[in-house]
Amino acid sequence: MSDVIIRVEGLGKKYRIRHQRKENYTALRDVIVDKLRGALLPRRREPDEPEAVEDFWALKDVSFEVRRGEVLGIIGRNGAGKSTLLKILSRITEPTEGRALIDGRIASLLEVGTGFHPELTGRENVFLNGAILGMRRDEIRAKFDEIVAFSGVEQFLDTPVKRYSSGMYVRLAFAVAAHMDQEILVVDEVLAVGDNQFQKKCLGKIGQVANSGRTVLFVSHQMATVENLCRTGLLLDRGRTKLAGPARNVIDAYLKDGATQKRRLLAEQTDRRGSGVIRFSDARLLDGDGTPVEVLVCGSSAVIELQVKNVTRASHHQMHVSIGVENALGQRVATWSTSYVGGDFPATPSGDFAVCVRLPRVALIPGDYIYYLYATIKGDVADWLLPAGSF
Repeated sequence: MSDVIIRVEGLGKKYRIRHQRKENYTALRDVIVDKLRGALLPRRREPDEPEAVEDFWALKDVSFEVRRGEVLGIIGRNGAGKSTLLKILSRITEPTEGRALIDGRIASLLEVGTGFHPELTGRENVFLNGAILGMRRDEIRAKFDEIVAFSGVEQFLDTPVKRYSSGMYVRLAFAVAAHMDQEILVVDEVLAVGDNQFQKKCLGKIGQVANSGRTVLFVSHQMATVENLCRTGLLLDRGRTKLAGPARNVIDAYLKDGATQKRRLLAEQTDRRGSGVIRFSDARLLDGDGTPVEVLVCGSSAVIELQVKNVTRASHHQMHVSIGVENALGQRVATWSTSYVGGDFPATPSGDFAVCVRLPRVALIPGDYIYYLYATIKGDVADWLLPAGSF
């Protein structure tokens, strides 16, 4: 058992969620009337409503082992507990129950710009971030040129990082973490910020780290990357371990689980983001003749019919709807968007409505695909389903 570098036993993390009483939408005239009424009439004290408290387990009874030099891919839907697990292993937060035994130092890259001070320059932040991650000053000096060259921000090295783009942030942060001599490298889904060239560079560096005998924990939604980089995988589902084993088997289980979502009403789906002023409630695939189908024919016409619930019952302007399509390995292969074909929608109805996306030709090769739905109003995300279904 000497080659086991991480042993997780019955790990659990509980958060306490407090629900306050929701207040209905109040118009300006109601506020004015209440103010006048309060000035003329004696104030009546409303009885306090008890605050509802709910226990939420972000992780529950998670157990697994990682051997020295192993590259473990951790996958799962949003909210599955991946980031919580990495924060516990990185000693950022403590578990509620269970334990994680780690035989080695960890270098973590969990969020873009973690440990960076916005007023300091890139040069100063290399030393600051390195110190936070546990590097000695002489270690940072010895690797400084290599870190800067890898990040590609030499031209802006003496510029305050508050003026950096998110891509420059992640490049410099990854460069610092990747050049540490810690035995374990933990990488969350931050590489998506960089461009394709930098992502390839990062993956090459992670491969070098693994080949040098160091251990890597890698979280990503890109299944092709996980398959190419990792030999073993861990699938989390709602905070629990669903499957652990060879990466290919774990990826197949994840994709199969995603495909079953197509029979579920979108209105019931909780894996979504956005303000919620409008929400996708259902989606149907139709062929060119308007017949509901689950299989689209390559090269033929098709229609995607989206039912939209107008939650606020108000008319909205400058709405866009987009559909993102990914292949079985999680690679984006197509995006169909109203912003590409004629600008904004006219004002939406004040009630529920439907949007039909007509495809003159399905320009995809045969295979299984997952699609995402995305709606914005005046540039703000209103609803974003991850994913919405498959075909």
